[in-house]
Amino acid sequence: MNKIKTTFRALSNPNFRLFAAGQVLSLTGTWMQQLAMGWLVYRLTHSSVALGLYGFVSYLPTFVFTPFGGAIADRWNRHRVLIITQILAMAEALLMAYLTLSGQIQMWQILLLGFFLGVLNAGAMPVQQAFIVDMLDKKEDTANAIALNASMVNMARLVGPAIAGLVVAWHGEGLCFLLNGLSYIAVILSLALMKVTCRPPSVDPGRVWDSVKEGFHYSFSFLPIRVVLILMATLSLAVAPTVTMMPVLTREMLHRGADIMGMLMASSGIGAMTGAIYLASRRTVDGLSQRLAMAMGISGLGLMAFSLSHTVWLSALLMVIMGFGMMVQMAASNIFLQTVVDEAKRGRVMSIYIMSFMGLMPFGSLLAGYLINHIGLQETLILNGLACLTGSGILITMMPRFQAQIRPLCPKADPV
Repeated sequence: MNKIKTTFRALSNPNFRLFAAGQVLSLTGTWMQQLAMGWLVYRLTHSSVALGLYGFVSYLPTFVFTPFGGAIADRWNRHRVLIITQILAMAEALLMAYLTLSGQIQMWQILLLGFFLGVLNAGAMPVQQAFIVDMLDKKEDTANAIALNASMVNMARLVGPAIAGLVVAWHGEGLCFLLNGLSYIAVILSLALMKVTCRPPSVDPGRVWDSVKEGFHYSFSFLPIRVVLILMATLSLAVAPTVTMMPVLTREMLHRGADIMGMLMASSGIGAMTGAIYLASRRTVDGLSQRLAMAMGISGLGLMAFSLSHTVWLSALLMVIMGFGMMVQMAASNIFLQTVVDEAKRGRVMSIYIMSFMGLMPFGSLLAGYLINHIGLQETLILNGLACLTGSGILITMMPRFQAQIRPLCPKADPV
């Protein structure tokens, strides 16, 4: 009982409890739309190029505009910004539902609305990450709240696509978009019910571009933050493309179809969920950089072993391991940054964290496709695994410098 209470302790904060209730439903709808969107694009075009184009267009704003979202998070009322972005995202989903159910949907509309949603996410994600701290009455629950938020994302990743597959098969993609649009009501209502003290702006009024530059300078001039961001970029370029390339991996390495691909994706989700719960169950943030090095090494070894597997059960097990490693690194990096960052720059640092992972994902997919075509599938996976192991080794060798620079900032916690 005490272990369960420790794992879910952030839910004792009323605002975060409201947020969690709304997020679970809304995120499930988001994952439903993501699967349905890919199916719709392929149904309309029968083109893998069109699928790649949609992915690139929808994720590109994360790379370009997320730093400005971080500046917004440090300049404006985060609570109000989140409500506005969620209302706009609901409108996008409902418009997609209308166009699809009425039979008017065309590829240019999908690309335009995908880009619009990407811009919204670029603004909302750093605001939401910074807002986690604002929701908590007990600031010592920050690490647990971040881990629980990651758990909710992965719970939705397991449930949403499974529901969407059935809905698409029975009623088509439009109903998925409609259900996603309606799911936003839960998170908008939860945000509206929160009682959050409005913060004064963390930065002086002025040009947003100057605020963005200040965020980059702060992040990359401080060694621990710089290294964590570079490791996240390595994960995005080396491991994350495995998900995008899963159809190729399933067909070429295992000679199986979509059913096995779905099982492999679910296996990755199980590993990610396990990693998030593992971090949530920890009572303190002590030793986070060691967990980062461990997770990076696990991801690299898992990826290299996966490249050698031609058996379904072994590949599924290795996907669990890679999912675990990826989630521990992502969540531990988030917790680490939120622990050491200057409050006045929290939103901007979190925007660069998001950009270093999600913003680089389309480029990682393009790089993986290029390498697979030129040096081979197995060789690409091994090379990417070695990149992760190299990052893990570098972090281990730099641990003494981490300790010297971090400990003065965290006298009550030891994230190194």
